[in-house]
Amino acid sequence: MTSTVFLSVVIPVYNEELNLPTLFKRLYPVLDQLGRSYEVIFTNDGSHDRSLELLRAQHAARSDVTRVIDFNSNYGQHMAIMAAFERVRGEVIITLDADLQNPPEEIPKLLEKIAAGHDYVGGYRLNRQDSLFRTYASKIINCVREKTTSIEMTDQGCMLRAYSRPIIDAIVRSGAINTFIPALAYSFSSHPAEVGVKHEERHAGVSNYSFYALIRLNFDLITGFSLAPLQVFTMFAMACAVGSFLLVLVLAYMRLFLHDDTNGVFTLFGILFFLISVTMIGIGLIGEYVGRTYQVVRARQRYHVREMLETK
Repeated sequence: MTSTVFLSVVIPVYNEELNLPTLFKRLYPVLDQLGRSYEVIFTNDGSHDRSLELLRAQHAARSDVTRVIDFNSNYGQHMAIMAAFERVRGEVIITLDADLQNPPEEIPKLLEKIAAGHDYVGGYRLNRQDSLFRTYASKIINCVREKTTSIEMTDQGCMLRAYSRPIIDAIVRSGAINTFIPALAYSFSSHPAEVGVKHEERHAGVSNYSFYALIRLNFDLITGFSLAPLQVFTMFAMACAVGSFLLVLVLAYMRLFLHDDTNGVFTLFGILFFLISVTMIGIGLIGEYVGRTYQVVRARQRYHVREMLETK
């Protein structure tokens, strides 16, 4: 039978060779000082640099508390975390990025909230060290998510979060493929909480999340938890149809009674092109929801583990 520990720390890794040595030096002393049993699970998400080599060395140095999942390819942060969730032994699970923007020293803050009886604790970044554009873009996205879903998170982009074991078990059983994990956890939680955590500049390297990837992540979040995009589009399409019909009536009146056919044909073409564009947007939204359904029902293997480093 697999032995359990108090705490599991889950860390996805993708091309983080410049950050890993510093992460090791800062993370393990923090966990050792807790005085509780723990494990650290790293998921190497198909890194192309020396990340796996460094993880192997760390496993050899601290094999009693270190486990490494090695993917054969890059499956994304979500799958890297899910693979670890399916293998954790802890009663409490904490997720942490490898880039040190969320300091490991903040972990005790989350554990205090868990000890107070909360089953899910989200972190929100204090004094963010990101660019002005990224900071305000995040605020806008947070606002859109709050208005279109029932998910209440101050900072959905903060990776430093704590989960009780029942929440993790529910996430694993859900079989979710693209759903944003913190939002999914919130939907399963009965007593969630948040806590402010420090935010540092990235220790080294560049972010592995492009602007496009961030947009996709948030689009997945909204479409995964709400039908609001389809409903808003339907109302918008109805308003456009009514407006277009009224405009046609006005043009017909001008032509029949005022004998003014100036630009009438071009106006009708403009209306036609606009309605076609609206239709294409609708098809795209419907396709997004159908695509999510297809990914679930096809039951394709979500990821492939090439190797697992752990002490039995």
